[in-house]
Amino acid sequence: MGGLVVIGAVNVDLVVAALRLPGPGETVVGDGVERYGGGKGANAAVAAARAGAHVRLVGAVGADEMGAAALAELRADGVDIDGVAVLDGVPTGVALIVVDGDGENQIAVGAGANRAVGANHVRAAVRKALPGAGCVLVSTEIPGGAVAAAVHAAATAGIPCVLNPAPVIPAVADLVALGPVLTPNRSECRDLAALLGADSPADGVVPAGARAVLARSRGPVVVTLGGDGAVVLVPDREPEHVPPRPATVRDTTGAGDTFNGVLAARLAAGNALGTAVRVATAAASLSVGSVGARTGMPHADAIEAILAG
Repeated sequence: MGGLVVIGAVNVDLVVAALRLPGPGETVVGDGVERYGGGKGANAAVAAARAGAHVRLVGAVGADEMGAAALAELRADGVDIDGVAVLDGVPTGVALIVVDGDGENQIAVGAGANRAVGANHVRAAVRKALPGAGCVLVSTEIPGGAVAAAVHAAATAGIPCVLNPAPVIPAVADLVALGPVLTPNRSECRDLAALLGADSPADGVVPAGARAVLARSRGPVVVTLGGDGAVVLVPDREPEHVPPRPATVRDTTGAGDTFNGVLAARLAAGNALGTAVRVATAAASLSVGSVGARTGMPHADAIEAILAG
């Protein structure tokens, strides 16, 4: 495979499994708290590494026990962490997650060191990693300037870029014209269309806002649909619906990160977009079978097995 450069957040996830999600002002009680590696950047990097890619991660953690543990876990999964800064005086990012009996979740994130990821650090780290890289993957739990630096670096180098607008931040509006592969989910697609000042109704499997986003972008739009698979929109072509694979759902946390990591890994390997989306959809279906964002992320042999089945 070609190399993959991932730019994004590194978190520690604290997860409570409860019978149901809390409503406003409500307390729910689970049996305990489990700790897992998290952050969209780090999660996608792990998913891509397990799928067989050589991955370099760019981000930041605090100079604390959680940061040291997060880096050790990434290193154990084969992720190159030379581009992850260790910062004094700020905590490592933490996500507080509640998961219900159907695998749905609620997440609140304390960004910590992720807020300190700077554009200059990203430029330098991406420039160092670009020789031999086949794709750049960027997620938006870091400052807009850092996101923009990564997307511009990929565009300047002529390397495919996947931009996961989760969450949709203002900086994304100025980046869609650079032609990255945009990978919103349904709600992010609506938010992105609103940010761009346009909208379009849902149309069959095509979610609301998707056609408007495609009209403003020079690149493909891949909308993830959870249990309904994904839909691929490319200029001047009919939308392609990629159906889901059968899945046993225990926890959907990290399914989107798995999709993005494997999608970018397959693009780095030279796969066509449609093929990469099908492989990523299969990997995401496997990832939801275990509690924790990374616990169920599959290795390459498991992905190949489900594709062959």
